[in-house]
Parts: sequence; C-alpha cells; structure tokens
Amino acid sequence: MEGARMWDRTKVPNGDLAAAVWKDLESLPKHSMKVEDPNPTVHPERNPLQGYHTLEEAEAITAHLKRSLELVAVEIFARAKTAAMATNPNFVDEPLRVRWIEAYFPFTSPSWEMEVFWQGDWLEVLGCGVVKQDILNNAGVPEQSGWAFGLGLERIAMLLFEIPDIRLFWSTDERFLSQFKGLSDNLTGLKRFVPFSKYPACYKDVAFWLRSSSSAAGGGISANSQDFHENDVMEIVRDIAGDMVEDVTVVDEFTHPKTGKKSLCYRINYRSLERTLTNEEANGYHEKVRNALVDKLGVELR
Repeated sequence: MEGARMWDRTKVPNGDLAAAVWKDLESLPKHSMKVEDPNPTVHPERNPLQGYHTLEEAEAITAHLKRSLELVAVEIFARAKTAAMATNPNFVDEPLRVRWIEAYFPFTSPSWEMEVFWQGDWLEVLGCGVVKQDILNNAGVPEQSGWAFGLGLERIAMLLFEIPDIRLFWSTDERFLSQFKGLSDNLTGLKRFVPFSKYPACYKDVAFWLRSSSSAAGGGISANSQDFHENDVMEIVRDIAGDMVEDVTVVDEFTHPKTGKKSLCYRINYRSLERTLTNEEANGYHEKVRNALVDKLGVELR
C-alpha cells in the first residue's frame, strides 16, 4: 500500500511552504508512544537534502511525515495488542516503541524506514521520505512538494493475525481463506490465525565472511565494497527457490578478533505448501543459493 501528502506552494499563505506544513502538523493528534530518532533530518552523504528544498522545508515535511505514520503505527499495533491479549495467554504486554532508520529509496530524499518493537524484535513495517522534486516536475506539478510512503500489507497482517508464512496470502486453501471471511464487518474482533497441518521443513545453513565490513544506511552491511542490506540475501534466496522457501533468518554473527572480518550465518527453511520437499531437492536449491551469494554479493563462504 502506498500513500502521499502534498502541499502546493502557490496556494499557501505568502508562499511559505514550511510554515504551512508546520501549521498542518499542529492539527494532528499527539501520541504517547516512545520514539527513537537519533539522526538529523538530513545528512550530506547518508540522507541528502534536495537542491529544490530549503532545510526548513525538509524539516517541516519530515516532521509531518513522521507524526502521521507514527499515528498509523499506534492504530495498527493497538489493535494487534488487543487481539493478542484476548487470545494468547503468553502474550507479553509492553509499551509500544518505534524507531526511525536512515534509508535509501530511488524516489525520495531524505528517506527512512520505520521499525516497531514487537514481542522482542524490531520489525520493519514501512519505508518513506520526501518525494524527489524531479518526479513532481516531470509529472507537471512543479509547484507541489510533500512526502510518500510504502507499507507492506502482508507484513502487517502477519503481525495482526500471527500468520507465520507470507506465502499463505497467495494460497487458495479454504482452511486459510475461511478464517478471514466476514472480517471487514467486525474490525474490532481480530482473531489469531489457527495453523493447519503443513509438510515438513528442511533447514539448511549458509555462513560467509564479508570481505569488507562496515555500517551502511538503514542497518545494512558492506561486502566487496558494495553496500547491501539483509534484503539482498532474501532476494537471492527467493529468486532461486521461490515459494519453496518459508523463511530466512540470521542465526549467528561473528567478528574475528584479529582480522576484524565479520561473518554471518543464515538459516533457510525450505518447505513447500503443496507437497513434501525431498532433501535432495533442498540441497539443489541450497547449492545454487551459495553460488549466487558469491557471484552477486562477493562474499567468502565458510
């Protein structure tokens, strides 16, 4: 799901875009959620200011963006917490927290990802930023400026309903579909997903050294002088094994005390939704994944 908020600088009082945005921000509700936001609005290398905008305009648009999307998080996760507490006796009730992470997206600058702390883990829920003015200029609306976001509905639904496998959203299995019939008529009565029998999993680990280790925007890492995010590993696995992969997780991180080289170990869960996957099939996928990690990310397998 995507959304945007724009302001027309030719229609705001005195042409003062920053003042108009700050005024609109004052009308938004406030919340009591804890927010971690340690980085400046712009950074010349990590999160640059566009030449079309003043710093005051970027700061105002950013503040409006973050407050608006924080309110979205409050609404979504308040519902999730209520549903979980009603159905899960082991649910740990803790204050809602979000944090903003610097990021890169081709259509916004500066850009961020929002992460929510949920049941002991930080979860990325959306990406956003100040829309690149070139896009608006090319669209024939150069007088407008604003922000945009993209949110993964499936990821949010997985949290709301405790659905363990994103592939189920493309399933036609009536055991899955029947659990959500009539949901839109009673949004206050969210229910947990009830798992049904599945075929056995086949776990395979892959460990590798990063040839050059350093921090990257948005929590990424660098290998072979090319910055990449954890998502790059996920994409390689999905491109090769497709729907035969249920999930991919980091199970170990290690930094060599002498060389400073960093090692990561990923655990891949190969499991089909439709049949039992043989160990030989899983091995075939896994070997292709190992080779692709070397070819595309320049890592050194362990």
